[in-house]
Amino acid sequence: MRFNYKSRTSEGEIQAGTVEASTHQAALDILRRRHLVVTSLESAKRPFYAKKIKFFERITTKDIVIFSRQLAVLFNSEIPLVEALRTLAEQTKNRAFEIKIFGIAEDVDGGMLFSNSLARYPKIFNKFYINMIKSGEVAGNLSEVLEYLADHTEREFNLNAKIKGAMIYPSFIIGMLILVGIIMLLFVVPNLVEIFEESGVKLPWTTKTLIFTSDFVCSWWWLLLLVIGGLIGGIIWYKKTPEGKDIWDRIVLELPILGNIAQKMYLSRFSENLATLIKAGIPITQALEITAGIIGNNIYQKIVLKARVAVRRGETISSVLAKEIDIPPVVTQMTAVGEKSGKLDSILLNLAKFYQEEVDRIVNNLVDIIQPVLIVILGIFVGLFVASILLPIYNLAGTM
Repeated sequence: MRFNYKSRTSEGEIQAGTVEASTHQAALDILRRRHLVVTSLESAKRPFYAKKIKFFERITTKDIVIFSRQLAVLFNSEIPLVEALRTLAEQTKNRAFEIKIFGIAEDVDGGMLFSNSLARYPKIFNKFYINMIKSGEVAGNLSEVLEYLADHTEREFNLNAKIKGAMIYPSFIIGMLILVGIIMLLFVVPNLVEIFEESGVKLPWTTKTLIFTSDFVCSWWWLLLLVIGGLIGGIIWYKKTPEGKDIWDRIVLELPILGNIAQKMYLSRFSENLATLIKAGIPITQALEITAGIIGNNIYQKIVLKARVAVRRGETISSVLAKEIDIPPVVTQMTAVGEKSGKLDSILLNLAKFYQEEVDRIVNNLVDIIQPVLIVILGIFVGLFVASILLPIYNLAGTM
């Protein structure tokens, strides 16, 4: 938040200006640390047109990527952490994130550890991020950790963006196909039905099916909207339940092509995060717990938590992975080799790199395949629709 202030210096000189802080008290503390005697401190009101809707101010993965990269650069330039954080807060365009960064800067300036301050915002910074910062503070290599986190978050963001980007084209085509189909059923087909009924021409089964569908949509469109809305709402609600999340995550893994991409993405995330945490000196049981919390799929989360319990009993991670059908043999074998050789972190990093390259290759191939497949589907749809309309017209012309 921005505050307007009036104050006096130790020499009695009057000063006025603005200060950025998360709260009124924080702004007061900042000014006092500048050795100013505050005489007036008020929140700077913003005009209504400058206010933003909260939904559009949500903190995205891209915001975290930019924050991590810029903080790494500033810290490597030997700029003090508090000053670097305040600089980033002033530069960010996301108002909600700006307030959070100012809050973190105030915590650090007040003597709190950077990792402990980040832990106050679990919805923004996950356990992996916080524990990596904590390991950097303990080992004294925070600069290197920040550099790695910048690379890590950027890599995760680019992978997700690439997969979403591959889905934009087919989603657009299918959406337009549905929209055009609805317009035809509501406005075009009903006019043609009158012509067909007056002529008494014999209709093929495709035309009868089209007319039946059009009549149903025209008469019961409100019911369709209720059913579709209720179905979507029900799925969203059920997906948030523990049982529903399990079923949804299983469906994702069983989808053709997309399931293969999802599996490799989760295995890559498991391998890289676990390897990084082990390399940072995090105890193996704690590293497994953190990895389970950020893997993003309940099926794999439960497997990793099983491995954590097994490790506590003195067993190996590979012994648990070997029993799971969702874990490919190559993962089990490489994990076993890493455990025996004492190089589990480096072997898991190689495994993560392998799966990242596999995901890139599959996504690139998917983009190349989707376009011709959609053209064929679009051609079949248009062909059936045109045939359903033109065949009766040809029959009508033949009887005249």
